[in-house]
Amino acid sequence: MRYVLCFLLMYCGVQSALATEISFGKNGKINYDTESGTFSFSNDGFVWLKDAFSSATVNGIILDSKGYKNRTYSKVPFKDASGKGIKHIFKHTDPDLPDLEQHFFVFDNKDYVLVALEFSDTKKILTSNHLIPIRGVLQLKNQSEYQSLLAPFDNDTFISFDSKKIKSVESVESAEVGALYHENSKNGFVIGSVEQQVWKSGIVSSKLSDNQVNLEAIVGFTQKDLNRDDMPHGSISGSKISSAKIFVGQFSDWREGMNAFALQTKALQTRVVHAWKEETPVAWNSWGVMQTALNYDKILKVTDFFADSVKNLPTGQSVYIDLDSYWDNLLKGGLEGDYSKLKEFADYVKSKGLKPGIYWAPFTDWGFAGGGERRVEGSDATYGEAWTKVKSGYHDIDGARAMDPTHPATQKRIALVISKMKECGFEMIKIDFLGHAAIESTQFADPNVSTGMQAYRVGMDYLIQQLDGKMLVYAAISPSLATAPYVHVRRIACDAFSSIKDTRYTLNSTTYGWWQTHLYDYVDADHVVFKDASTEENIARFYSALVTGTVVFGDDFSISGKWNEQTKKLFNQTDIWSVIQDGKAFVPLHTDEYASPVFIKKQKGEIYVALFNYDENEKNISLSNAWLGLDKNASYQLVDLMNGSVLQLSDQIDISISGKNAKLVKLKKL
Repeated sequence: MRYVLCFLLMYCGVQSALATEISFGKNGKINYDTESGTFSFSNDGFVWLKDAFSSATVNGIILDSKGYKNRTYSKVPFKDASGKGIKHIFKHTDPDLPDLEQHFFVFDNKDYVLVALEFSDTKKILTSNHLIPIRGVLQLKNQSEYQSLLAPFDNDTFISFDSKKIKSVESVESAEVGALYHENSKNGFVIGSVEQQVWKSGIVSSKLSDNQVNLEAIVGFTQKDLNRDDMPHGSISGSKISSAKIFVGQFSDWREGMNAFALQTKALQTRVVHAWKEETPVAWNSWGVMQTALNYDKILKVTDFFADSVKNLPTGQSVYIDLDSYWDNLLKGGLEGDYSKLKEFADYVKSKGLKPGIYWAPFTDWGFAGGGERRVEGSDATYGEAWTKVKSGYHDIDGARAMDPTHPATQKRIALVISKMKECGFEMIKIDFLGHAAIESTQFADPNVSTGMQAYRVGMDYLIQQLDGKMLVYAAISPSLATAPYVHVRRIACDAFSSIKDTRYTLNSTTYGWWQTHLYDYVDADHVVFKDASTEENIARFYSALVTGTVVFGDDFSISGKWNEQTKKLFNQTDIWSVIQDGKAFVPLHTDEYASPVFIKKQKGEIYVALFNYDENEKNISLSNAWLGLDKNASYQLVDLMNGSVLQLSDQIDISISGKNAKLVKLKKL
């Protein structure tokens, strides 16, 4: 008996020495098995990530944390822009292998952890383009009711967010961030990369069994349908190679998890664009309807419409009159020529109390069909020399060829054009097709750059440096996360126009990407076009902009049409404009449909709810205190901000909305 007791005591002591327990957040724990090189995550005793480990391909050899002979554990305090806490380090060594370190960043009072992977070798250079900090089994209490989020890398080619039932698909690949969540309870898991300066990342969830999903957070991820690359990710070389940090956490409401992910990402980014201290911007953009027909007389008439025919906004800001593509119709002699007509336009806009805006796609060659021997404006190099070199030759998408953002000729052209725009007095610039600058290349002009995201950083740093804080910076087609340090406003989806289908398409991105509101000063729903659509569709389209964060009008106001009267009426609806005072997006209530029919926003003590009917026929939308997150025992007055009509909400109400229409209501507690 005495022998058995001693054996048990010795056995328990060995087990405790091999297992390291790390607490995080309210009830979270990481359990690391230093014998096997694996770890698990749990909350309130429920293990939701098990058998997890890290792996990578280094110098062509697949290595993982389970394959090393020796492991040690240490911890050190850390403090960065996002907070402070303890960095837990598990170091793996083997005489025949590079050292491997797994880093677990545990913050004070945060319900998530950051995980990173690092390889080092003092004797030889390491090379890798594929690291997986987290690879394990996610355990769900009822897999059949969970959904997996597919987030696009950018907003090009009319791509959409998607949310797939796990039971109906074998796997889901998501760019930069992913989530698995239960729609009714909103419980879920959020996993994503909070760093985009070097690597593209992907989150892959694959069905294993009824209640298990294989999860991989891949750093060095390319997939043509998601991030446009048709070649492998670029490699990083050196005596030390570090992955991006991976955010991982379980949340009672996965939407709060996405908010936390965005805020953590923002905190680790270094803001390059100047701070925005003015009111929420409102603009007109020529691409909505005018497009290629842009000419001097037309844009003056549009300026007159906004200066003379609409009421000033209640917050007092000026409207930007923004010229999109084909502003070069006003140039003489190309990009190196005479900009005097553009300066006349900018001066006229300012004389009317408005602000002039311009457009450019700085990393694209639209004339590549004319051959590579053409000289790049502002330089002595040819376009052929400045094109981004990829596996198949060059990268062509959207009708334009990508230019290497690290090439001196690309940068000289940027310096030339931006200097001209500043001389003209433009106060806003819409920059477009930025994804062309993030493409992986077989060789960049800058020898210190080897990945698409490194190239993107070089190009965007240079562009913002040239702008020198002189303009409001608006990004159209662009990477969703990596663009945040460089712009004030980012369009949340691709082009949208006047139909209810356009409204629904835009609000798909707001439904699953509203959290980008924490990354940017403003996110935008693209130009609001009324044109010949019904009055109801016009209202829905306008509300889609308010729900997203800013408003950019897009009709051709140089000619008469019902869009003129509709816009005048909206400018007179002063209560409506207060909705975008803080410029932040509404939060979706439904996240199991292509686009949520209900969004909510709480701003300075006010509560707003937007309701959309994307269908042809009238429908009822149910609201309840519980669903809206309100006091269950209180009654509320719902005031329609368009017509002032009033409804009462006490526990639950059905609101009727006609086909292709929307309502925006303000709630007042009774």
